[in-house]
Amino acid sequence: MSVAVGIGLSDYPFSSSNFFWDWVAACEEGGVDSLWQTDRLISRKPMLETVVTMAGIAGATKRIKFGMNVVSLALRDPLLLAKQCATIDALSSGRLLPAFGIGNIRAPEWLATSLSTKGRGQRTNEGLHILRKLWTEDEVTFRGRFYNYQSVSISPRPVQRLLPMWIGGSSPAAVQRTARFGTGWQAGFETPFQVGKTIAAIKEALHKEGREIDEDHYGASFSYRFGAWADPVVEQSAQLVRDRLGRDPNDIFVVGNAQDIVMRLVQYVDAGASKFILRPIASGDPDVLEQTNILIDEILPEIQKLNS
Repeated sequence: MSVAVGIGLSDYPFSSSNFFWDWVAACEEGGVDSLWQTDRLISRKPMLETVVTMAGIAGATKRIKFGMNVVSLALRDPLLLAKQCATIDALSSGRLLPAFGIGNIRAPEWLATSLSTKGRGQRTNEGLHILRKLWTEDEVTFRGRFYNYQSVSISPRPVQRLLPMWIGGSSPAAVQRTARFGTGWQAGFETPFQVGKTIAAIKEALHKEGREIDEDHYGASFSYRFGAWADPVVEQSAQLVRDRLGRDPNDIFVVGNAQDIVMRLVQYVDAGASKFILRPIASGDPDVLEQTNILIDEILPEIQKLNS
């Protein structure tokens, strides 16, 4: 396995687009593997639309990969999403890393759009099936419970012959979905122990499906800060985790120095994950850029050592 570290944003923490593009440039020039944007259509807090953001990053960079973490497929039309992904992959010379999930049942999009949460798993499965067919076949006709298409073709197709299809979630249904459709699996807030259990379950399900996923295509994520738990931004973020997720922040935050972060990375690697999305705990333009630059300067060299 080759260990790679990407950086993700759960919201839009910048005061202007100039700072956003400065951040993207810092990641591109600093050797960050990939950039990830959380998918959210409705929010009072500033959040970028993921597909449009991927297109913007594609045009502003030459090397770095990028993905959506994760697209709530049950909230989107598969044909439009297939066309968008294929277009971005073509224009970026094959750097798109799309990731998909069913969407949080508590997300405001369901009520706001009058979409039922019932059947969202099957709707997602149909969508994944349609995406793969549209990306690989000359003409697609599909008759399903939720979607019906007649003689559909898209062009250009993705540059990547088999466009990655990373699947999120650790429920039994998500495990089966990954085994049936996925080319990779991306953890959300799972601990190293939970990641190890999920990867083992996916491999067992893959065997039953007669499929394989590359050993290098299992991912994990956590939030990090070079600093102290007493930092106001950490205290505020930790309280949100307790209130909204009912989780212990120690499970999904790493706060301290480079050694602390590398130690957590190694724990995940030992559990079977090798691709990482790290989310900076920061507030304001200078803070986000500083946390990113410290990661580039102090963590990426350690990743090179792990891979040597």
